[in-house]
Amino acid sequence: MDAFHRKLHHIAPGLLTADTAQTGGMRRLAAISGASVGSSRLWMGQTHVAPSTASADHHHGESETAIFVVSGTPCFVFLDPDGGEEVRIEAKAGDYIYVPPFVPHREENPDPSREAVVVIARSTQEAIVVNLPGLR
Repeated sequence: MDAFHRKLHHIAPGLLTADTAQTGGMRRLAAISGASVGSSRLWMGQTHVAPSTASADHHHGESETAIFVVSGTPCFVFLDPDGGEEVRIEAKAGDYIYVPPFVPHREENPDPSREAVVVIARSTQEAIVVNLPGLR
């Protein structure tokens, strides 16, 4: 089969799977992956962070990560590369966030009543997650 004659894949919400790398304090659901569609350089899915919850600190190895905020008001926390202090990006629905490879960070949901939902795309075929004891 040549590159021009392959099928498209449709992944309905009910077909998302939690069978992917996880971090405490959040729930990841895979949509596009090698296992689901045979992708070789792309992973895409959702992350849900419950109200008043913060994820564990982590990074995504060599993956570049693009995030689109679907709902809620998540905060993305990382260390300033110059001064070393914590930086908080407060996001809302419609915002995009870029996470470079290997950058330790965490997601927080300060809202006491509403889940934060984001769509994630990664430049690697699987969801690389390296959980860390802290941001340093």
